[in-house]
Amino acid sequence: MASSKHEDYGVPYTPLPSSQPSQTVILLTPYRRNRRPSILRNLRCSLLFTAAILLLSAAVYLLYPSDPDITVSRINLNHISVVDSHKIALDLSFSLTIKVRNRDFFSLDYDSLVVSIGYRGRELGLVKSKGGHLKARDSSYINATLELDGLEVVHDVIYLIGDLAKGVIPFDTIAQVKGDLGVLLFQIPIQGKVSCEVYVNVNNQKISHQDCHRK
Repeated sequence: MASSKHEDYGVPYTPLPSSQPSQTVILLTPYRRNRRPSILRNLRCSLLFTAAILLLSAAVYLLYPSDPDITVSRINLNHISVVDSHKIALDLSFSLTIKVRNRDFFSLDYDSLVVSIGYRGRELGLVKSKGGHLKARDSSYINATLELDGLEVVHDVIYLIGDLAKGVIPFDTIAQVKGDLGVLLFQIPIQGKVSCEVYVNVNNQKISHQDCHRK
């Protein structure tokens, strides 16, 4: 009995293996995507789109056909007289210098320059000059002389007598240019017009006041 007890104590103890498999747990931290490159890319695209729109708008503004600029550079009264023989008649002469400026980036061919004169909204007469050619962004000065020789005033006689009594007669002058603008292979019709109110002093044979504006 003593020997058997000694043998039992000499055997080393080995723990039984566990029946459940071992598990390894790995903790993953949430991945945050860097959004800065995407924001910069969108901002760059927006800037490029805006720049393209601005360039296109500027090109349309500069290349879109516009009417020529018409201004009256000079207007002089040569003489005026009122003849009262049975019927009132006018002897009148104006000298004008009209400036025609082509504002476009294309050449302009205008057919003629027409200058008319009227009294209280009624046309009394007109003069027509020859046409011409204007390069892109170029200007031209055209001289015109408007004369009325013994024109009988049938309408507005009462108003004319009243203006004669005041010593000042108001006249209306209109200068008009019509032509074609050469855009690539196309001819685009355009026109320019300027109107002036001219007050003539009958006593000193001078223009007392004038007011011009484009139409």
